[in-house]
Amino acid sequence: MIDETLAHNDSHIHRLDPCARVVLAVILSFSAALSENFIILALYFLLSVVLVFMASIDFVNVMKRVKPLFWFIVMIWIILPLTFEGEVFSKIGPFVFTKPGIALCAKISIKSVTILLIFTSLLATMTVASLGNGLHRLYLPDKTVFLLLMTYRYIFVIECEYNRLLRAVSLRGFNSGTNLHSYKTYAYLAGMLFVRASCRAKRVHQAMVCRGFNGRFHTLDTFADSHIINFIFMAGVSAITSLLVVTELFWI
Repeated sequence: MIDETLAHNDSHIHRLDPCARVVLAVILSFSAALSENFIILALYFLLSVVLVFMASIDFVNVMKRVKPLFWFIVMIWIILPLTFEGEVFSKIGPFVFTKPGIALCAKISIKSVTILLIFTSLLATMTVASLGNGLHRLYLPDKTVFLLLMTYRYIFVIECEYNRLLRAVSLRGFNSGTNLHSYKTYAYLAGMLFVRASCRAKRVHQAMVCRGFNGRFHTLDTFADSHIINFIFMAGVSAITSLLVVTELFWI
């Protein structure tokens, strides 16, 4: 199953409506991604940190989500300063570091961490079922919402089926290698996985129809905060974001 450890805490962010959190996550992430001023980017980063504190997410969980991104940031810091053309910042032997390359690396790093923290505080703090419910209420296509929810529900079932097939071929003496027989075996395995997934999908649909499925998924999660609190939070964050966008436009 997908890890939902952050969704079961209790904080001001957790009690907000999923629709409000989805809308704010999109607005903040796009605004931060399109920003080019370092001071404005630092303010977006500070805002994302504030949201993390409001969501009561501990430092260990934040670092677990930043760690995979860290290796991507290290890679761009190794490549971009050496390959990006522009004014030379430093030269060490055959290696030439350019100022535009370093500036671009810094912007990418700040934007990446900021957007990750925004999505962690606003979206990772709700269950996938609540996310689907919020997307449905935001009038996203029903098929898109159903695909998200059913993928979340049955992705581990497909994984178990794949592991079962893999054990079956291993018990029959299959040893993976770079040869035609191995390629054919994996192709048969993938084909059988699709066949079994299709059969399972038909049985699941029949079971849902038998239980009165009417085309809508419902969530058991409740959100205690009133519509006024949701409105105040959305208005406050939107006002701060608008102020940052306008400030950057006039700054440039």
